[in-house]
Amino acid sequence: MAEIKTTASRIVYENRWMRVREDAIERQDGSAGIYGVVEKADFAVIVPLDNGLIHLVEQYRYAVQGRYWELPQGSWENAPGTDPLDLARAELREETGLTAASMTHVGHLFECYGHSTQGYHIYLAQGLQAGEAQREASEQDMVSRAFPVAEVLAMITEGVIKDSATVAALGMLRLKELI
Repeated sequence: MAEIKTTASRIVYENRWMRVREDAIERQDGSAGIYGVVEKADFAVIVPLDNGLIHLVEQYRYAVQGRYWELPQGSWENAPGTDPLDLARAELREETGLTAASMTHVGHLFECYGHSTQGYHIYLAQGLQAGEAQREASEQDMVSRAFPVAEVLAMITEGVIKDSATVAALGMLRLKELI
């Protein structure tokens, strides 16, 4: 049984990437409240690791008005039920041109569960083969480059990498002693 009861719900905004709803709720003590919830499809984050190098991508992120390095990642808003492994393989190839001989599922985390339904699957990609990137129009400014693992970790501690999914994915790999 849910600890908080939804008494009403309405969609306040929707586009092809997300839906925002406002729920009227009742807490266990009977008090009323509201929650704003962002509904988004899960995504995949891929850690392409080969010969001590991690492949990152850099692109302009409009919402924060800056270019940042991050792990390859993405979702398919038109196919939210896609197998996460298929999504991870496709996003890796699309953003970097790389294909992987092996893809290991490392875990699943939520992006920001205080206000969003979106989660992400973390994959370790190894046995990499170079190919041609197949970027979407929204990724036309994207660049890809490989960095030594130690340099990527330093980029996190120095605040160069600010993407929480990238930081969490690499943290998960460190905790599982995969890097």
